[in-house]
Amino acid sequence: MPSLPPVPPLSPASVVTALRAAGCVFAEDEAELILASARTPEEVAAMVDRRVAGLPLEHVVGWAGFRGLRIVVGPGVFVPRRRTELLVEEALAQAPEASVVVDLCCGSGAVGAALAAALGPVELHAADLDPAVAPCARRNVAPFGGHVHTGDLFSALPGELRGRVDILAANVPYVPTGEVALLPAEAREHEPLVALDGGADGLDVLRRVAAGAPSWLAPGGCLLVETSERQAPSAVREFILAGLDTRLAVSEERYANVVIGVRP
Repeated sequence: MPSLPPVPPLSPASVVTALRAAGCVFAEDEAELILASARTPEEVAAMVDRRVAGLPLEHVVGWAGFRGLRIVVGPGVFVPRRRTELLVEEALAQAPEASVVVDLCCGSGAVGAALAAALGPVELHAADLDPAVAPCARRNVAPFGGHVHTGDLFSALPGELRGRVDILAANVPYVPTGEVALLPAEAREHEPLVALDGGADGLDVLRRVAAGAPSWLAPGGCLLVETSERQAPSAVREFILAGLDTRLAVSEERYANVVIGVRP
């Protein structure tokens, strides 16, 4: 059979035009990323088609930027948000000498990777309920010697970690079930529901994490969980009920709220 003619290269302007027509607000920036990530004209065309079809840009190019790292993400993997960088910053401020780090509800493993990158050599563990995210998480924590586990919250972790964890970062799902349908289509249609849906009031998983954390934390170890501004007072109460010394960190610029609890 005769070979097909090669796909003609798309010009940067034509990529921008296609993305803008699809409703991409930052079409110029997205076009630049696609053109830099694709290796051939065929890949450029395929990436543009996937983005125009509504896939998140990070799934299209295969990575997301997070605290200066290039985090591998793929279809069906929760894309790390820049607002979650506040959680990492607060963890580093609270426990700058941490040696044992757990990234619970890890998704891509971005939080654990960012913590390990900043702390230097640590014992790093990442865990998630969804086995489909494990390959991405392994790729992202492997440069830091991290281990990935699959299972329901603390049941996924090796028992020998109990009472030894210096930083327990848990980017739990916190969208109330009734509001999942209001999320942008990129999240609603292309990210796992288990990474978004936090139950009736959005705090189901947070409650379980707060209640279970003290027995896993080392003395002085800290638990950090991201939540919304509306949910923050209730989240703080759950941490206090668990016996943790609790405070709330807020970044209005990033629309980020992080509850920090320290084991006395």
